[in-house]
Parts: sequence; structure tokens; C-alpha cells
Amino acid sequence: MDTWVIVAIVAAVVLAIVVVFAAWSYLRRRHSDDLRDTFGPEYDRVVRDQGRGAGEKELESRRERVKVFDVRPLSQEQYTAFTTRWTESQARFVDDPSAAIGDADALVEEVMQARGYPIEGDFERRAADISVDHPELVSNYRSAYEVSKRHESGDATTEELRRAMVNYRALFADLLETGEGDARVPRAVESEQRG
Repeated sequence: MDTWVIVAIVAAVVLAIVVVFAAWSYLRRRHSDDLRDTFGPEYDRVVRDQGRGAGEKELESRRERVKVFDVRPLSQEQYTAFTTRWTESQARFVDDPSAAIGDADALVEEVMQARGYPIEGDFERRAADISVDHPELVSNYRSAYEVSKRHESGDATTEELRRAMVNYRALFADLLETGEGDARVPRAVESEQRG
């Protein structure tokens, strides 16, 4: 065989390998970008904690798990009942921050359940499930829950409890989607979010 033919064959094989590698790199980067766009700050947290490969696999499994849930909007009656209870809980904070934080945590779980998220299992499972549809707020949920748990052992200040209440409120408001396709925030919640 002529030397030039061998060189041409080797060059074609090397070029094919480079093209395949470039395509693989592009698809992998695109997949990572898609997960980063979907999960926002949660992507960074999971990848930092688990490494890129394991973290992305974890996020993908979350997405697949949540796909089988029957996540649905709230009815108008549920919306009204939940917002009334939230307003009462928020007002209770002034006189009894401990009880208000407990109410807020329970209320967020009830709204999650009403929307179709399973609430059995531990907190981390609930946070992982919520991260698929509410990635910008799952860090608020984790922070509020952590303060709530520290408060149970007497280790949280009133200011930390106030911030936890604000964090619970943000997730609560985001979960209030109704059958009309909008997430309407009750006036009491909306005015507190501005302040």
C-alpha cells in the first residue's frame, strides 16, 4: 500500500475520533447546561457535594422521580383555606414565634401534599422532590427547616426564626398555583415579601 494512502487512512481515523469526541463533549456540556438551567442553585449545591458525574445523575433521578407524581394545581377552595391559615400563622408569629414556625413548616407540607408531592420519608427527600419544580426556593426551604430544627433544641434566635418564616413564606407563595394556571399570592403574603 502506498504511504500516502496509509497516511490518509490514519488521518481519517484520527479526524473521526476527534469529531466523535467533540460531539460527545458538546452533548455532555449541553446536558449539564440543561440541568443547570432546570435546577439553578440546586445544581451547584449537588455537584459541589457529590461531584459532577454523581451530582448530575442524582438530579436526573430526581427529575424522573417527580415525573410520575400527579402534581396538580390547587382548587380555589384549597387556595382560600391555605391562605387563610397562612395569614393566621403569620399573625401568630408576633406572640408565639415557636408555634408560628411549626405551623409554617406543617402548612408547607400540607400544600405540598395537596399539590401531589409525597411527604412521606425524610426532609431531604421532600426537598429533593421540590427542587425539580421550585429550584430557586429549595435553599429557602432547607434554611427554614434547619432553623426550625435548631429552635427545637433552643439554638435559634428570634431573628433567625423571622428569616425562617420569610423563607417558608416564599416557598408557600410559590406553591399556591391554582387551577387557573397562575400563582396568586395573598395580599398579606405579598406585602410581607416586599418588606
